[in-house]
Amino acid sequence: MILPIALTTAGAATILNLWLAGRISQLRIARKIMIGDGGDPAMVARIRAQGNFVEYAPFAVLLIGLIEFARGTSLPLWLLAIAFLLARLAHPLGMDRPAPNPLRAGGILVSWLVLLALAAWALAIPYLGTAAPMELVPAG
Repeated sequence: MILPIALTTAGAATILNLWLAGRISQLRIARKIMIGDGGDPAMVARIRAQGNFVEYAPFAVLLIGLIEFARGTSLPLWLLAIAFLLARLAHPLGMDRPAPNPLRAGGILVSWLVLLALAAWALAIPYLGTAAPMELVPAG
């Protein structure tokens, strides 16, 4: 069984993680910080941006894959996956700016909301019968 949403999300998340790692490497070279953060606030922010991504992305990818496997490909699941990826892109861009800022706050808020929706959906699947919980029109 092909899981297009899960595969797309996993691939995009991997590319996003590599982009985050590359941003850290660029700053390391520019600032000559080879180990740790060197006490540089910009380096701390970039390291935390990638760390934050790594803390949240596996849960999203796993939940998306399991939901898609259990209920099939659906527009609501595509929308949640896209929202998660856009939020995870916004967050590190916000980390490069002075706090508070809308990119950082919006990125984490949308990430949390998507993860909450995915977790609720995953928890509901075993108990709600055959209808997908996120369907706008109940299956008949």
